[in-house]
Amino acid sequence: MGNVMLRDRTRQYPASPARVAQLGGRMAVEILGLDHLYITVSDLRRAEAFYDAIMERLGFRKGDSAIGGDPHAHYFNRNLQYTIRPARGATLRHDPYSPGLHHVCFQVPDRRAVDEAYRELSSLGVPASEPREYPEYNDDYYATFFSDPDGIRLEIVARSRIRDEIRSSWSLFRVFLNPLADLRARRERSSAG
Repeated sequence: MGNVMLRDRTRQYPASPARVAQLGGRMAVEILGLDHLYITVSDLRRAEAFYDAIMERLGFRKGDSAIGGDPHAHYFNRNLQYTIRPARGATLRHDPYSPGLHHVCFQVPDRRAVDEAYRELSSLGVPASEPREYPEYNDDYYATFFSDPDGIRLEIVARSRIRDEIRSSWSLFRVFLNPLADLRARRERSSAG
């Protein structure tokens, strides 16, 4: 096998040939989901008023324990924690097209849940896009978009068929780049031959 390196976009990590063979070219650790996300805000009270209202309606609970002497608001459900904390330094409005966070997307089970979230946001006076399909993302992508007081873009999306297909086909993926397209092509060749 020679000298094999595990790579990311900027670094190379030495790996023994035996370890690479054992992994079958894959990492041994599987990430199950995003555990928590920390967002810095320019005005904690203003942001907390906004997030208290929307997160409660999205089924989250709240903790308010300080960390390192700084106040935090921790919103959590069974799967995710979303925390806001005061920003340090300049308090410029968030620019989703500058380096850093572009947007945060919360997944809900279906289109009815997106529609309900939109109604809840509207009842709170939060400007949100009318829920609709976004075929440029995939053929059943259905979402609404809105922003927090600092301009951080937020999205609520219905779980899509493609996510279900990825989950159910995961063990059949053989390549890193475009594994679903590769699997579909293999299935098509198999059924044609």
